[in-house]
Amino acid sequence: MPRRPSSVPAAPSRPVGNATRGTTNPNRLRRMDRWIAAEHGAELRRAADPVAVDLGYGAAPWTAVELLGRLRTVRPDARVVGVEIDPARVEAARPYGRPGLDFLHGGFEVPLPGARGRAPVLIRAANVLRQYDENEVTAVWRRLCARLAPGGLLVEGTCDEIGRRHVWVALGPEGPRTVTFAARLGSLHTPSDLAERLPKALIHRNVPGEPVHAFLRDFDRAWAAAAPWARSAPASGGARRWRRWPPTGRWPATRGGGARARSPCAGRRWPHGDSAPAPRRHDAAPTRRPPGPPARPRRPGRPRPGPWSPPAGPPAPAAGAPSPNRAGRCTSPGPGPRRRPAGSSRR
Repeated sequence: MPRRPSSVPAAPSRPVGNATRGTTNPNRLRRMDRWIAAEHGAELRRAADPVAVDLGYGAAPWTAVELLGRLRTVRPDARVVGVEIDPARVEAARPYGRPGLDFLHGGFEVPLPGARGRAPVLIRAANVLRQYDENEVTAVWRRLCARLAPGGLLVEGTCDEIGRRHVWVALGPEGPRTVTFAARLGSLHTPSDLAERLPKALIHRNVPGEPVHAFLRDFDRAWAAAAPWARSAPASGGARRWRRWPPTGRWPATRGGGARARSPCAGRRWPHGDSAPAPRRHDAAPTRRPPGPPARPRRPGRPRPGPWSPPAGPPAPAAGAPSPNRAGRCTSPGPGPRRRPAGSSRR
C-alpha cells in the first residue's frame, strides 16, 4: 500500500540562507520586544503552544535570553528558540540554555524542537534581511510567514548598534500589516532621521515619488506643527508611555497599495485614546503660542495695588525720653556706663 504523503514539507538538508555579521549587544532589541509583548500579547495568551523564534540572534545569545524574559511577563510558560545559521555560534550559545530556551542550527526553514509540524506563534528577525538584496526580501517573507501558526506574527526590521533607532514591519500569513518607528526622542532632530534604519524592503524606496518618502515628509511636518505645544500641552503618560507605544502606521500608507501616504499623526487615534495634532499643509515656521483667555475684570472701587515698599518700623524715641530695654523695663538715659577704678576687681 503506498504511503500517504505528509502535508508538512521536509526540512532541507542544509540551512537556507547566508551567515550574517552577527553584530549584537545586550538590550539592543528592547523597543521591539516591548511592542511585541503589548501588541501580540493577546495572541500569545490564547496560543496552545506559545513558542517564539529569535531568527539570526548573532554572535551572542543576549537577545534570545531577553526575549524570553519579556514574553514571560505576558505568558509565564512561553518558550523561545534561538536559530542561527553559523554552527559555532550555536555551540557558544548552548551553555545559556534553560527550560524554555533552546538554541538550534538552522536558517529560514525555521527548525523547532519536538514533534514534526510544530509552528511558532512568533518569528522575530532583526538586522537579518538588511544584508540581503532587495529582490530576495519578498521570497523570504513568504517563506517565514508560511511557517507561522494560525494567528502568528513575523516581525522584521533594522536598528542601530545600541537600539536607539528602530524601524520594523509586522507581517501575518496574509502579508505585511504595519510599520513601526521607535526611537529615543532625544536622538532625533526630525523623524526622517529614522530613514537610515528602514527595513530592506523600504530603504531603497525613500526617494521622491515613492509612498515611504511622502510618509516621512508628512511625519516631519507633523513634528514641526506639534513642537510649539510641547511645553504647554505635554503628552499624557510621560516618557514611559512613549517608550512603550511608538507610532505605528498601516503598511499601505508607506509602501504601494494605491493608498495615499499619510502622516502617522493625522486623523488617527493614538494608544490610550489620545489624539495627535494634524500636520500642516505647507512648510512654514511654527507660530507663537496662541493667546490665553481674557483677563478677569476687577470689581468696581477696588484700589489697584501700587509698588511694594518695606513696612515702617517703630518710631524712634524722643531725646531724653525713657526707652524700653530687652526685658521691657524703661530706663532713663544716663551719663553712660560707670568705669571701674584701676586696680579694683569684681567680686
